[in-house]
Amino acid sequence: MRRIFPDYAYGPAPRAGCWWDETIATPAWPKLEDDISVDVAVIGGGFTGLSAALHLSEAGVSVAVFEAETPGWGASGRNGGFCCLGGSKLSKAGLTRRYGQMATQAYYQAEEDAVSLVADLLRDNQIDAETHSKGETQLAHSRRAMERLRRSADPAGQLHEIGELRSLGLGGAFFGGYTTPIGFALNPRKYLFGLAGAAQAKGATLFQNSPITQIKQATSGFVLTSPAGHVRASNVLVCTNGYSSEDLPPWLAARYMPAQSTVLVTRPLTDVELQAQGWTSDQMAYDTRNLLHYFRLMPNRRFLFGTRGGLLSSPGAEARIRQKAFGDFRRMFPAWDTIDVTHKWSGMVCLARNLVPFVGPVPEHPGMYAGFAYHGNGVAMGTYCGRALARLVLGQSADIPSPIAGAPGRFPFGRWRRAVMPPAYAYLGLADL
Repeated sequence: MRRIFPDYAYGPAPRAGCWWDETIATPAWPKLEDDISVDVAVIGGGFTGLSAALHLSEAGVSVAVFEAETPGWGASGRNGGFCCLGGSKLSKAGLTRRYGQMATQAYYQAEEDAVSLVADLLRDNQIDAETHSKGETQLAHSRRAMERLRRSADPAGQLHEIGELRSLGLGGAFFGGYTTPIGFALNPRKYLFGLAGAAQAKGATLFQNSPITQIKQATSGFVLTSPAGHVRASNVLVCTNGYSSEDLPPWLAARYMPAQSTVLVTRPLTDVELQAQGWTSDQMAYDTRNLLHYFRLMPNRRFLFGTRGGLLSSPGAEARIRQKAFGDFRRMFPAWDTIDVTHKWSGMVCLARNLVPFVGPVPEHPGMYAGFAYHGNGVAMGTYCGRALARLVLGQSADIPSPIAGAPGRFPFGRWRRAVMPPAYAYLGLADL
């Protein structure tokens, strides 16, 4: 595999200390150790790949999923667990300028449909993923940010002025907020493994420790190579997102940008401690910074806090970004500055140059499709794009809005494209002041 971060980023150290690992046992998927044939080969066992596998197997298609590591190892098993609106980093005005009003409306409808799809899958497959939160609240980190919230607030949601926050159980150094009624929080690992179980029950085969190292176009379909076996498939779905390889397929090179995100979880908080900070709500929330923080009180009374991660990957860099996340947490919630943080970990989100997700065919490779670049909102949008990929394979109408259907361009500098991130982060950080 050819990846753009050092090997450390793709090893066990960044995810060491992930809270979700303690909440549910890892299922035992087999390793591919033979040659097999299937209708559809899915590369990547996260939300996108398993959603695609479930929807394909429900249609009677033979499908196999190939996870390079163990189940839940990647972003889908270590994210913040926010099932919410999102997927694009473009503003509504930016989307409208680029794609027009109708396409922008279709895109926002897709975001809502993505959240609804996750709720339907949880209900229909009886997956207990510890859901909570009625929508999502964005909290203003400055007076200027609150003014922007007032101007952009959708009437479907609710504005909160600064004096209301503590009575809502949202105590902190915020200047107001806005709640959208759409979305909920969950345990992402329980949701992921619930999807996996549902797909297996419908006939999908799931493999772990079975990286795909090569894809070759054959006379009919594709031949995929793994260390201990080969796979013949009529169709291939590439669902590797921020953990993609530059050569699987080569078209993917420089069309995605992995970016780190870091999360911490505290010990369970007492009622007295919650009251001291004034945060008693189970509402999932995030702030208005470009380099945002996201946080929520979980059902077990542990507090989850996440932030955009570092730009380098090494033991020292990982230690520094974890310390920075801890410092941000203490500054934003000062009443908890002595509370033990029991778990810290990092993982990759995925960006596209055009700042919108992509799902669609891989050019010049008939029968190959890809879905990626959810910009930190993979729970809902990854699930949605997985279903869209299944529909494309089945020849059904996928109803993919044009902003998502357009293939992203390449970032400059190719494999060295991470060079654009430090100036971009510096600019965004200044804009947050």
